[in-house]
Amino acid sequence: MIRYIRRAAALCLLLLVALLVNAARLQIFAATELDENPANRRVAIGRYEEPRGNILVGGKRVTGSKDSGQQLRYERTYQQGPLYAPVTGYSSQTYGTTLLENAEDDILSGADPLLSPLPFWNDISRKQRPGGNVVTTIRPAMQRAAFDGLGGKRGAVAAIEPTTGKILALVSSPSYDPGLLSGTGLGVKTQWARLNASGTQPMLNRAIRQTYPPGSTFKIVTAAAALDAGLVRDVDAPTGTPDPYVLPGTRTTLPNAADGCENASLAYAIQWSCNTVMANLGVKLGMAGMLDAVNKFGFNDRRLRIPSGVAPSNFDTMMTVDQLALSSIGQFNTTATPLQMAMVSAAVANDGELKYPYLVDRVTTSGGRTVAQTHQRRYQRAMNPSTAQQLQRLMVTVVEEGTGSKAAIDGATVGGKTGTAQNGLGNSGTPYAWFISWAADQVGQPAVAVAVVVEDAEAVRGHISGGGAAAPIARAVMAAALRD
Repeated sequence: MIRYIRRAAALCLLLLVALLVNAARLQIFAATELDENPANRRVAIGRYEEPRGNILVGGKRVTGSKDSGQQLRYERTYQQGPLYAPVTGYSSQTYGTTLLENAEDDILSGADPLLSPLPFWNDISRKQRPGGNVVTTIRPAMQRAAFDGLGGKRGAVAAIEPTTGKILALVSSPSYDPGLLSGTGLGVKTQWARLNASGTQPMLNRAIRQTYPPGSTFKIVTAAAALDAGLVRDVDAPTGTPDPYVLPGTRTTLPNAADGCENASLAYAIQWSCNTVMANLGVKLGMAGMLDAVNKFGFNDRRLRIPSGVAPSNFDTMMTVDQLALSSIGQFNTTATPLQMAMVSAAVANDGELKYPYLVDRVTTSGGRTVAQTHQRRYQRAMNPSTAQQLQRLMVTVVEEGTGSKAAIDGATVGGKTGTAQNGLGNSGTPYAWFISWAADQVGQPAVAVAVVVEDAEAVRGHISGGGAAAPIARAVMAAALRD
């Protein structure tokens, strides 16, 4: 009898060990797989059982959380949602997260170890910490000036503090209210379908995720390359460029919108945007010279994060000579985000030193204790200081005496460059209106660099110009920066 009892006890012990081993396997080795299983609702329930941390602009919350009373308890709310959507993105219980809501999700959801009182505390306790806060570099007055300036027209604005790389404004238009996507149910799905079906693409972040031909604003890059290489030693000396100028290897004549471009100086070519002079300089610099220059400004960089990912701005690495000529004036396959062109302007304003752009100043606990701070860092030296100082003078002339007069601000030093970029096959589309600029404060310190692009398909084609459509928006943003 005792023998059978022993056998039964041994069997029970074996079963107990098997249960313990399986429990350990589930908790240690299979935990991640089970957490990620779509059928597991516990992760989602846990994620939304506490309010999400907030995104702050100018020291004030632009996000919040509301108790829905549902199983997924707390839904995201947004204050002035369309104004800040290009910064925050959305946090949706149905469709996930984008932009800062995605890039800083671990902080906002409370999962980041930085928020723990002790190392590995979250893993040990398996307890959800309160979500932390993300403090942005955005200035409310500048964001509002850019948003109102675009007035719902398709386009974007990016503004940077040249000496630090802080992103001061980031606007994409038309925009949308991310709060419409926060919860679950038929209403959210209807809004998602409506937004995605819209021809104006309101959820597209045009400031960092859309690239455009930069047109004549790109001539600042070509001018910097020519000055750095010593191809131009005197900006006021004739360049020997013919007009008409025939693209090398073709019979195609490159037109100018301005008069007086034959044998014009670099200063005149920047002031009045002579295509022929800048295309000729690009050809003389050659493929290697232009690639070296564009890379210093950030073109072709697929790793740029702010911390959201930024679409790479493009300058082809293999071209024929005639294509190189067109690329050197911001056409052919050359494309750029508004953020990229703000970086170009910032490099000029900051004596050639380009800072890495960033959108998050710091992250904190829910109680406000800083757990991580973003420090400014150098991106690259885009050009020599002497080159930058010469370009500063040329860009000031564009505003004071040239095509960018609508960007002038009384009592301030403002430099700018207009651009009207061709669009579509054979220039069949409505051109894009560009303006890049910078403004210095009363002591000469560069306060802000701005890029504006307007793609207004409703406008009359002949009325579109960077100086007319985009420069007034840049002026409003710069004026707001100087007032702060």
